[in-house]
Amino acid sequence: MNRLKIYVITGLLIGLVILILYPGRQMARDHVNERTAVTDHPLLCTSCHVPLSKNKLITKLINSDYYSPFNLTVDQNNKWAYVVAQDTDELLVVDLETKVVVTKIKVGQHPHSVILDQTGKKAYVSNEWSDYVSVIDLALLEVVDIIPAGNGPAGIILDQNETHLYVVNAYGSDVSVIELKSKKEVRRLTAGNNPTGIAISPQGEEILVTGRRANMAAYDETLITELTLINTHTQRALKKNVESAYLMENAAYTPEGDLAMVTLIRPKNQIPSVQVEGGWMMTHGIGVIERGKDGEIIQFLLDEPNAYYPDPFDIVITPDGKKAFVSSSGVDMISVIAIDSIRAMLRQTDSKVRKDYANNLDLSRRFVIKRIKTGANPKGMTLSFDGKKLFVAEQLGDKISVFDTETLEKVTSIDLGGPVSISVARKGRRLFNNAGHTFQTQYSCYTCHPDNHEDGLVYNMAGKQMGRNLTNTQSLHEVGDTAPFKWNGMNQTVYKQDGIRFSTVLTRTEQFSYDDLDAISAYIMRSIKQPPNLMYNPKGELTASQQRGKVLYERTEDNSGNLIPENNRCVTCHPAPLYTNLKFADVSTLADTDDPILFDTPHLTNVYASAPYLHDGRAKTLEEIWTIYGTDDKHGYVNDMSKSDLNDLVNYLKSLRSPEYDKEALDIQQSALIYSN
Repeated sequence: MNRLKIYVITGLLIGLVILILYPGRQMARDHVNERTAVTDHPLLCTSCHVPLSKNKLITKLINSDYYSPFNLTVDQNNKWAYVVAQDTDELLVVDLETKVVVTKIKVGQHPHSVILDQTGKKAYVSNEWSDYVSVIDLALLEVVDIIPAGNGPAGIILDQNETHLYVVNAYGSDVSVIELKSKKEVRRLTAGNNPTGIAISPQGEEILVTGRRANMAAYDETLITELTLINTHTQRALKKNVESAYLMENAAYTPEGDLAMVTLIRPKNQIPSVQVEGGWMMTHGIGVIERGKDGEIIQFLLDEPNAYYPDPFDIVITPDGKKAFVSSSGVDMISVIAIDSIRAMLRQTDSKVRKDYANNLDLSRRFVIKRIKTGANPKGMTLSFDGKKLFVAEQLGDKISVFDTETLEKVTSIDLGGPVSISVARKGRRLFNNAGHTFQTQYSCYTCHPDNHEDGLVYNMAGKQMGRNLTNTQSLHEVGDTAPFKWNGMNQTVYKQDGIRFSTVLTRTEQFSYDDLDAISAYIMRSIKQPPNLMYNPKGELTASQQRGKVLYERTEDNSGNLIPENNRCVTCHPAPLYTNLKFADVSTLADTDDPILFDTPHLTNVYASAPYLHDGRAKTLEEIWTIYGTDDKHGYVNDMSKSDLNDLVNYLKSLRSPEYDKEALDIQQSALIYSN
């Protein structure tokens, strides 16, 4: 009897092995082929399912807590460096002599910038996801106060007398002017769209604020992004338009005060993406303002004919006014600029020649002294007080590099003590922020998805016919569970989105290796988080208007008591918690230049921050979706609504936020599942 059992069990095991090796293997092969759109991706379950797991234990085991230094400053004695650690919500205090992090000070969520007062006794840290500035006593090495600001505090600066703190509010697109004595906001000035950078002139009479997103405009109109100039005496703002450029991250003034410089990108979104093969899909450089003249902004490219320097982030100028340093995050490089050479080129009086500088790839050889290689993803920079050393935050290397500004050689590297191992998601983040996989390194994923979001532009993706199927860049915030991808839903997985189709349509070069594809897919699907919606829904408590809008959003009958067809109710296609049903729909917004397709329903979390709207970006505001482009009532039934009703609906849409912050949405989903069952 025992022998018979052994025979039976052995037979079953052999049968199970045969089942796994033959039909099981084929099923696995078919599954992987379907997910990746190729036929030779390795059959290794762990390469996909482990990094993409939602299990908290697995997530904790395979990931590490990196610091991700973003911005920094040093004291006047070059003894201490103060480093913003964006991923751990800390300010790191680094002893520059021993190269050791001596203290980690907890600040607000997702800190952005740090500055010191003139005495070196206080530090101010802006907290982009907490809407306040932390005040730190540098003797006690602790936060002693917080100062409320606007929505999304980013760049910060003190005026010359240190009576006022100027805080750039990235999400609010304005600047808070805070009187330090009372710690009260005394003025709020409008700025360009999504501003982050700030600089003050040598005499302190002017502050320059950079805008990143372009103004809302039709696809065929010239791209305009705004700079903001603030008079510190009157505390009034003046706007300056910069044509055909955007993503102006940071700014600096020359010590003489004759020039102001900003980093910028020049996108060619109006030409087909096949142009990547000929160069010029994205170019990168600086904008120079000649102060005291007519305020003309002259643009210079950092790029060369066969090499591009994408994602210029920070710019600093030496105290002698001879050199400027620009960090190009997309290629791990710093460009060293001879400012006198820039001045010589500015003496050209022919306006056409000066305008053509912006499109001349051959000019950088006339003013770029050297390209300095850095570690992974250089972001913020600062100079020693005497200008002899340059400190660079290498965000994805958890290091600070130090360079000699005379020899232009690396002096040392300071390891901040982050994890030695590189997790799969960290590797994916490096790939996302690096342009090495695009033709001639023209751009990285970050270029069109700054802050893992979207750049607000509409692109000609060069399908079967040029000029057809224009597409508005979609946000990557928490898209992992919102498959399929693209407006037409053609890519059922991130593997397809970033695999062979990505290399064919966008990068025009070799596709990612499978290990790299696994990594970038893991990063996009599980590591990109949504900022809290502090502007329209900070605590999950809806205003009266938003509550009325919620009723309209979820209604089943119109104002006359007639039943609204189920597929034309807002909540049907956009249910909580992600506010998408992951299905396709015809919302009657196809343009004459579009192929006849259904649209993949996008998620609506933090939709207030994703203008313009619709697949081709034709709606500049949420209101325009219905007042101009949805009058046939096929994109939700709204024509029975009054103006007040529509305002309430839009206010509710602006309140939508990530499920991570919205327990009510999760409860709604659970109730809906119970009801449907």
